[in-house]
Amino acid sequence: MVVNCDLVHQAKEQVRSAILAAVTSAVQARALPAAGLPEFAVEIPADTAHGDFAANIAMVSAKLYRMPPVKIAQAIVDHIDFTGTELERAEIAGPGFLNFFLRESWFAHVLEAVRDLGEAYGRTTHGGGRKVMVEFVSANPTGPMHMGNARGAAIGDCLAAALSAAGYDVEREFYVNDAGNQVEKFGLSLEARYLQIFKGEDTVPFPEDGYHGDDIKERAREYADSFGDALLDLDSEARQRKLVDYAMPRNIEKLRDDLLTYRVNYDTWFHESKLHETGALKEMMDLLREKGLTYEKEGALWYKATEHGGEKDEVLVRGNGHPTYFAADIAYHYNKFAVRGFWKVINIWGADHHGHVARLKGAMDAIGLSGDMLEIVLMQFVRLIKDGEPYKMSKRTGRSITLSDLIEEVPVDAARYFFNMREVGSTIDFDMDLAAEQSSHNPVYYVQYAHARICSIFSKIKADGVNVRDC
Repeated sequence: MVVNCDLVHQAKEQVRSAILAAVTSAVQARALPAAGLPEFAVEIPADTAHGDFAANIAMVSAKLYRMPPVKIAQAIVDHIDFTGTELERAEIAGPGFLNFFLRESWFAHVLEAVRDLGEAYGRTTHGGGRKVMVEFVSANPTGPMHMGNARGAAIGDCLAAALSAAGYDVEREFYVNDAGNQVEKFGLSLEARYLQIFKGEDTVPFPEDGYHGDDIKERAREYADSFGDALLDLDSEARQRKLVDYAMPRNIEKLRDDLLTYRVNYDTWFHESKLHETGALKEMMDLLREKGLTYEKEGALWYKATEHGGEKDEVLVRGNGHPTYFAADIAYHYNKFAVRGFWKVINIWGADHHGHVARLKGAMDAIGLSGDMLEIVLMQFVRLIKDGEPYKMSKRTGRSITLSDLIEEVPVDAARYFFNMREVGSTIDFDMDLAAEQSSHNPVYYVQYAHARICSIFSKIKADGVNVRDC
């Protein structure tokens, strides 16, 4: 049920009813043939200067009536009656479109509804309180967030807000990838930078596939400044564990702080490591075995993905006993649906994860859940433009614009607006200079100007002694 869009819906239905009554009258007056009536649309036009509603009745009935659309439209206008409606007049446009205009009193009623409903304005009960999770960003806590994460954060947060306004019980979730290969690589990178501080960069080689960002150097330097060379006497595994235990919580806290500055506040930060520590991951592997969904080959445990929508079978547990990311993902999504009871789960992923969609949805079906209730929104990449030129970003070399950099240079409202201007499935050119520009060339200017004008109207009304809510 719609809480506060009834005025629009009612006006739209009044247009439809007025058209139907006019056609009936025109048929009785023999201005139109008695040949029935095809389906027609009543829509809000893109440019409401030409009408508040538009109908294509004359266009779609031309073949049936064997009459020119303009003549059909004229017959309808000649017999239309707006008595008892919020409609003021109808006009014929172009080859036969009908445009309808609302009375000024209707707009006054809308303002009254806004005033009376307060925070409830714009909200509906359509969702019926069903639990929906929106999981987005979920960046590896091995380094700072980049521009792609900034787009995902803006899209995910706005989607969650829209679902909440539609009456769903929405939770925002960040999946912390604090286990697996990326954490091992994080430890190796930190160890190399830590040892280089005391032994020299030429003496200690850096891992070829390590994380090259300056943030790794900074974390290693922080530890060295606080605890000195205390780790030099430890074996490599113990040294890496100490460095990861120091750096990981600080990185996660930095992610949280940057996202809060970006006006994104999560309900839950779910740690992948918990799946390992609580035994949930092992239980999922046992369940897959029991259901006959796995087989062993070359010492590894494989999932029969090709039997459930995947392009190829997937490794769940490697020969060294380490589970894969996919294994953890199955356990994680089982937790979402079966343990925490979400009705629908929506994930915002980068377009490079498209191959993971079918196999994960298939895995949900295979373990007795519904893959249809898992919706994956694939987000295309961001091309950064700076000083009129493409700015190449590389997470590998550490040369990139981070979310932290972005919100230092571009106002948060402008950044979020830019990321939501384009379809999620289209690549976006993010012009840093334009987004930061304080002029009418910046698209967000018009939104901010409209808000400023509304506040100005409120101020003038208050000056006249009329009490209104604060902007």
